[in-house]
Order: sequence, then C-alpha cells, then structure tokens
Amino acid sequence: MTTIDRPVTTATLDVPGATLTYDIRGDLKSGTPLLIVGSPMDAGGFAALAAQVVDRPVVTYDPRGVMRSPRDTPGLSTPDLHADDLHRLIEALGVGPVDLFGSSGGAVNSLALVAKHPEQVRTLIAHEPPTCPLLPDSAVIKAVVDDIDATYQRSGMGPAMAKFIMMLTQTEPLEPSYLAVPAPDPSMFGMPTDDDGTRDDALLSQNLQSCTGYEPDFDALAKASTRVVIGAGTESTGEVSARAAAEVAKRLGVELTMFPGGHAGFTGDGYGVPGDPEGFAAVLRTVLAR
Repeated sequence: MTTIDRPVTTATLDVPGATLTYDIRGDLKSGTPLLIVGSPMDAGGFAALAAQVVDRPVVTYDPRGVMRSPRDTPGLSTPDLHADDLHRLIEALGVGPVDLFGSSGGAVNSLALVAKHPEQVRTLIAHEPPTCPLLPDSAVIKAVVDDIDATYQRSGMGPAMAKFIMMLTQTEPLEPSYLAVPAPDPSMFGMPTDDDGTRDDALLSQNLQSCTGYEPDFDALAKASTRVVIGAGTESTGEVSARAAAEVAKRLGVELTMFPGGHAGFTGDGYGVPGDPEGFAAVLRTVLAR
C-alpha cells in the first residue's frame, strides 16, 4: 500500500502523576482509530509503521516517563498504571472503542487495559508481551532481571542494558547456569562503558521489573468483549518475549499470529535496527480486517 505523509496533530493529556503527549494522523472521525503503543518505546519508534496505515486514523503516544511525557516523580511504573493512562487517553479521544496494537511492554499494558476496560478496545493485537511468569524458566529469568537491576544501580545504563539485550536474544530457555555467564562488554551492543551517574532510564529505572513480572488476568480476558490477537516475530523464535507470547496465546486458546521480523519488526530506518514496516503493516491490516 502506498504511504501518505499525513499531517500530525500533537496534543497533551494530564493524568495522575504525569502529562502524556500523543500524536494523531488523520481525522479521528473518519474510521475506527488504530492506537499504537509501546513501553518504553515512544511514538517515534512507530512512525514508519504509522505511515503505512493510511486507511484510518492512527494515534501514537509517549508513555509516562518517556521523551515528551514527563512524570511528576520518579519511581516504578506498573502495567496497571500504564493501562489507566491508556484508558484515560482513549476517553480523551472521544470517538468510542479503538483498535489497539501493543508491542513488548506496550502489549503487556494493553492486556492490562483490556482486562479492566474491554469496552474501549474492539480488537487488541498484543505483539510479543514479555509476560515472563508464564514461562517454565521464569525463576531464572527473574534472577537475571534482578541482576540487571542491581547492575544498573551499581554501574549504570551501559552494563545493565548489555545484560538485558543478551538475555532478550537468547533462543533457548534459560538454565540456572546462565547466571554464571560472564557479563557482556557493553560496547558489543553499542552501549556506553562509562557510568554517567544518571539513573533515569525509562526501561531500567521504571518498567523492567514490573513489566517482566506481570501475569495477565486470563479470566478477565476470556470474558472480555474485545477480540484478542497475540503476535510474535518470525525472527524471534525461541526468544523470551516470543516464548511468552506463545504461552499467552495458548492460555487464551488462540492461534499465535506471526509478523515479519523480530521483536521490533515494524521499525524503519533511523530507529535502531530497521525492520520491515511495509510487510508488518500488511499483516496488521489483514488481522484487523478479519
């Protein structure tokens, strides 16, 4: 499908403890809006995907504590807190139920939203939610996440993020022996080796523990009026988030839907490792049309 460079309208919304900034492409009244959310990925990470969706209005946002959405105070953010933000954002749009695409932590937060406010979401596509408590190696993953957190507090973003990336890209379940694997060199992943003293990274300081420790309310999701679709990347097989997605799909009794690329297969040039936003959007449109 041909992309159209639609004008972007930016607005803000005050919510308890934060101010959310969101972007609207298209006329909200021209069709069911597609709300695209990540965590901690900001709206910019979804720009290439949003540009591919030209047949309906598209809304993206920066989650609390990320980029243009400042928080009043630091501290942990939970999926339920993010879900309340999404609930308030959808209310503020004022156009009724939306279709919702959530990626990674955004998928976790979207599952939490639908469990509490199914009337606000017509179809949810949750792509690779890292719901680690569902996995057989959850205890090892929890120990690794705890170590990443301790590394962040002790040594800063670079060493901690390197450990996080290494864990995220393992293609087999984590054995207890993984805890003894030597720490990776941050420079291998393009991360800084020096500690700049800050402790305000949106993933490591705010979301990592609560997001990876979240277990969906399957009873509420089963009763929800929302159609729930669970997705994973064709290049993510065996990775933590893809395995978690498969487990969520199994618990809900739905087939896992495959999307092109890996954990962020929708990204374009200029935002991390480029994916295939055109191919990703094609699958997204097909799923939404069912």
